[in-house]
Amino acid sequence: MKLLAVVSLLVCLRTAFASDDAVVVTAVRDPVKKSYKKMIDGAALFEERRHLAPEAALRFKLIPRQADTRMEGVELEVAADSIAIPLKVAPDQTFTIERNRTALKENAQVMPNRKAGTITWRADVRTPGLPPNVRRLGDLRLECEVGMKAGLISNYPAGFWGWLDGLIAQNESYCHRAAPRYLFFAERPIWSVTLVDGERREVLPVDMLYGGASRDPDWQKDRHCDCSALFDRAYFVPLGDISWPDDTRVEIEYMS
Repeated sequence: MKLLAVVSLLVCLRTAFASDDAVVVTAVRDPVKKSYKKMIDGAALFEERRHLAPEAALRFKLIPRQADTRMEGVELEVAADSIAIPLKVAPDQTFTIERNRTALKENAQVMPNRKAGTITWRADVRTPGLPPNVRRLGDLRLECEVGMKAGLISNYPAGFWGWLDGLIAQNESYCHRAAPRYLFFAERPIWSVTLVDGERREVLPVDMLYGGASRDPDWQKDRHCDCSALFDRAYFVPLGDISWPDDTRVEIEYMS
């Protein structure tokens, strides 16, 4: 009878904890995951460097890396030994993250219910009031710095696309180079990207579009690129070229 009472009590406690501490993410083998601490460090850097985008807010974004990756119904959590904190993912696959002392102490991971290699991550910094096809260069500069600090880019193998080797260090100073190969993704397939600062206009060359595919015709044979699924939306901008101010408009012309 004592054993039965103990079992009954444990069942009740388990039910109570399940309702209060519900974990929303369905477990998958070999899940995608990122360091919670690094993402918090990235958010701290955003606050330090927000003069680049003074009117913008920071969100993080999940992006498919494979053509068959389903982004609908993605669930996300901060997972550690003693806690699991669900994160709300918006319809545009963006989310925010808050500082939690326990999660930091226990070296938590940020994990969606998707397998490794199926999605990638980016910082999302957007100044309000711009047309849907226009980005602001200062916003993109800050996206790159936060993304590098937070360790959001995928891990490229040694020697993969020699012109990307400099990215492996995952240091935000990489973004200060004149033309760093940090990928940005448009909402739809792109036709051209133009930098506009007053009367000055410059159309980006084709090797800065489509993930730089023109540099390597065999790029599709390697699945390590973040742009595998969205190469027709992927582009670079000259982040470190200080002749272009932060208020430079990055105007994207989409394919019709």
